[in-house]
Amino acid sequence: MISRRAILLGGAAGVVAAAGGGVYLATREKPEPPSPASVDGQGHLLWRNWSGVQYGYPAERLAPKSESEVADSLKTATAPVRVVGAGHSFTGLVPTSGALMTLDGLAGIAGWEGEEAIVWTGTRLGALGPALAEKGRAMANLPDINKQSLGGAIGTATHGTGIHLGAIHSDIRMLRLATPSGEIIECDAEREPDVFQAAKVSLGALGVITQVRLATSANRRLHRKVWVEPFEETLAKAEQRWAEHRNFEFYAVPFTGLCANITHDETDAPAIPRGPEADTDTQLLEALKQLRNLLGFSTPLRKAAAKALLGSVKPEEAIDEGWKLLSTDRPVRFNEMEFHLPPDQQLAALGEVMAAIEAHRPDVFFPIELRRIAADEAWLSPFNGGPRGSLAVHAYYKDDYKFLFTLIEPILRKHGGRPHWGKLHDLKAPDLAALYPNWNDFLEVRRRLDPEERMLNPYLRTLFGV
Repeated sequence: MISRRAILLGGAAGVVAAAGGGVYLATREKPEPPSPASVDGQGHLLWRNWSGVQYGYPAERLAPKSESEVADSLKTATAPVRVVGAGHSFTGLVPTSGALMTLDGLAGIAGWEGEEAIVWTGTRLGALGPALAEKGRAMANLPDINKQSLGGAIGTATHGTGIHLGAIHSDIRMLRLATPSGEIIECDAEREPDVFQAAKVSLGALGVITQVRLATSANRRLHRKVWVEPFEETLAKAEQRWAEHRNFEFYAVPFTGLCANITHDETDAPAIPRGPEADTDTQLLEALKQLRNLLGFSTPLRKAAAKALLGSVKPEEAIDEGWKLLSTDRPVRFNEMEFHLPPDQQLAALGEVMAAIEAHRPDVFFPIELRRIAADEAWLSPFNGGPRGSLAVHAYYKDDYKFLFTLIEPILRKHGGRPHWGKLHDLKAPDLAALYPNWNDFLEVRRRLDPEERMLNPYLRTLFGV
């Protein structure tokens, strides 16, 4: 048994040779995708998202330092006004020809009400963890990436995993919303409840959420375990693992017959710090890409090589505070589609997705991620009305990702999936109205708060049927 880091440092080529393969495909790195011009014809600077697929040339860039500045800007800025966090959304939520606003100037914990933290929404999730820990508190859960702003995370229903744990917005107990008219609405489950349930997942379409009161939990240590096993074994044990562990998720790796499993459970054991996971995960993806390049012509050889490379990897463990373990750095860029399915449809959908990729897309090498999320009541939450199982398919940022729409999305929709608001999908207003019981309720609140449609860029107009 050897460590994952050691085996990956050896590279894939030697394993390919041991599996009997030869080099039939070019291993040359693909060129960078074409980049838009850095300045448009009016002299406006380019804005581009993390993966590079969304971009725009805003006429104004706003960086308010107070809630009153946010409210004033919403009244006077060039429409459409859009707010940007870390740019980790893959959909067209942010691009605007009008005003682009960052809330980086409204960050940090503003105060406490008992064990609930009052937090500015420009705060990045990666900074919120240690800030809460100073008071012995923590967020109940975290997504697999923590670079996002709190506002962006709640606006798109960003989530972690765990059958008893909701998405981040489900822990909001109060929020303050600056509307396009410049009004500040403070709402919760009793005060302006319709605005509260609409705003918690609102895609920045109602105005700007400046501050939230967030429920927290005790800052406990978690015991993290990561191991690789055959695909069939993971599927057979997945439901049991979701039931037994605080957090469970797994990554099914196409063309390998393997899954990487991750669990987190509370513990009082002494800390065992986590290793350099970003470096190791980058090496893992590079090894999978090499296998794709070398053996993409033969699925059996590719699977044999992958099992030789990864099959005997030693499990990894770490013990530390949850905010240090639940999220992972993702230095390798990608594009992503994620749908949230009824739990009893999740694993069947995975089987179809895996079969479709292995039959038609030998270029895919990124793992497929599966998680579970508890129900909540926000009107546009994908988890409204019942728990959901998420299924996320990734494509390397230099590779074609259009297959996500033509090959993957029909499978996920057939199984009753709702799209992640920040991930690629092709659903329009009639499709979404059929999936969300409170769709028309949300549209009515949107019309009331933004009658002049100042927050709607072209993407949101299409999404809401405006």
